[in-house]
Amino acid sequence: MTTIRTEGLRRHPTHAVEVKWKDHTVTIGGGRPVVVQSMTNTSTADTEKTVEQVLALARAGSELVRLTVNTPEAARAVVEIREKLDRAGCFVPLVGDFHYNGHKLLTEVPECAAALSKYRINPGNVGKGDRAAENFAVMIETAKRYGAAVRIGVNGGSLDQELLARMMDENNARPEPADPSEVLLEALVESALSSAKGAEALGLPANRIVLSCKVSTVPELLRLYRMLAKRSSYALHLGLTEAGIGSKGIVASSTALGVLLEEGIGDTIRVSLTPAPGAARTEEVVVAQEILQSLGLRSFLPTVTSCPGCGRTSSEFFQELAASTQSFLRERMPEWRTAYPGAAGMKVAVMGCVVNGPGESRQADIGISLPGAGESPVAPVYIRGVKVASLKGSDMAERFQAMIEEFVRTTYAQ
Repeated sequence: MTTIRTEGLRRHPTHAVEVKWKDHTVTIGGGRPVVVQSMTNTSTADTEKTVEQVLALARAGSELVRLTVNTPEAARAVVEIREKLDRAGCFVPLVGDFHYNGHKLLTEVPECAAALSKYRINPGNVGKGDRAAENFAVMIETAKRYGAAVRIGVNGGSLDQELLARMMDENNARPEPADPSEVLLEALVESALSSAKGAEALGLPANRIVLSCKVSTVPELLRLYRMLAKRSSYALHLGLTEAGIGSKGIVASSTALGVLLEEGIGDTIRVSLTPAPGAARTEEVVVAQEILQSLGLRSFLPTVTSCPGCGRTSSEFFQELAASTQSFLRERMPEWRTAYPGAAGMKVAVMGCVVNGPGESRQADIGISLPGAGESPVAPVYIRGVKVASLKGSDMAERFQAMIEEFVRTTYAQ
């Protein structure tokens, strides 16, 4: 299922962190494939809706799923959610997202602590003064007890204000103070690294720790992760903390994560999209996968090559065929992933006219070249460079999909 590009790619050396549930292990870092993570947006206390969404996210390819754990009801629900997922045969590791009261919830509902494979701890939201250190220690001790991994996730919007104030005061006392924006970035990195070292001092090994420093702007994110990569060997989780909605969120996430991953920085990613009303939560998984696949780091889904269309193409039919082919591949991939694992690397072409259509179709594993405006209403189909059929008529999409299905069955069977 997974392919990794290594030639010309400098991987930032990090500890390998194993996130486990039963016999299922997801490894973050250590040169392993970059892991895709997602997060539910249901009320965790609503077990039915949360289980339904976790199943959808896992089916889409999310390898870790994070849940909000903010109340005793949510903490107790985690146990039931885990049990229902196991009964459904879904062993995706669950990550508990804790803010403010995580130390209490993990202590008061130990079954929740045991059901989670990883805890997300925000150093800016664990308490103030000595209480912060005490609460943090409780969460780390709990992770040690139950074998959970920990992500220490610092956010620009919830940075430890005491740390920031101290660093700003130190900066102002210098003969030549740095710009406050520089101090803010340094404070974010300091919070992450000092918290990680604190966790190690409490006995949590480095190979159970993942770091993140999330902000909302691309340039700042790039600088933060380059600083983290230079100063540590912890596994790194990438993502903009609030990417945005629609094309803005997709473009910002793709730009930021693409640059860092191409530099060899990043071991797990999450694309934090604001869903459009009624849109599927799985969109963030799709975008994360496509970022990794576009960089040649992993293969999740057959690649569809399709032209943008021009005055030569019969636009509506061509667009419909390209869209239906993409949807067909995504719908079939969960089954193919198990029965025909090599199918993820398949290349499919759906082209719109005679200019580039036959050439691109011949270069794909399987491709179709539609007739353009004024051309003969026949679409040749090529399999690995050889013309095997000519399709025409209203059922062209169904027949092409059937040919793809047959190609997968005969080519990628184990």
